[in-house]
Amino acid sequence: MEKNKGGCPPMYKTPEEMQAVIDKYFEDCDGEFITDDEGNLMTDKHGHPVMTKPRPYTITGLALALGFNGRQSLLNYEGKPAFMDTIRKAKARVEQYAEERLFDRDGANGAKFNLSNNFKGWSEKQQIDSNVNLAPVVFTGSDEIAD
Repeated sequence: MEKNKGGCPPMYKTPEEMQAVIDKYFEDCDGEFITDDEGNLMTDKHGHPVMTKPRPYTITGLALALGFNGRQSLLNYEGKPAFMDTIRKAKARVEQYAEERLFDRDGANGAKFNLSNNFKGWSEKQQIDSNVNLAPVVFTGSDEIAD
């Protein structure tokens, strides 16, 4: 691992140390299953287990959980070769979450915004072709202007 050449000391000494915090972030976001008094999972009308306090995975949330001041600090830290794979894998999990929300009517707009602003290769562009091909107009007949 590279030595710190002045400035603040690195936030994490090893990728494994960072990975433990990343795993905790995702676990906290997932929430907890609700159980009845006998320990049985509570389900909704469709039979899906009900969770309490789930939060969406976000780049900013991940950055804050890791102790950074914001998403840009996390993106900067990704430039450290020792941490690149660890951070990219965590970002891919956030991207996967947003991508899956595209199929959810309630989360589609937020997911589109998140993907187009936080991940390369995602954009919603309207392309307008301004090249108009005009065909020449040919007049036939004897519609002359009289003097």
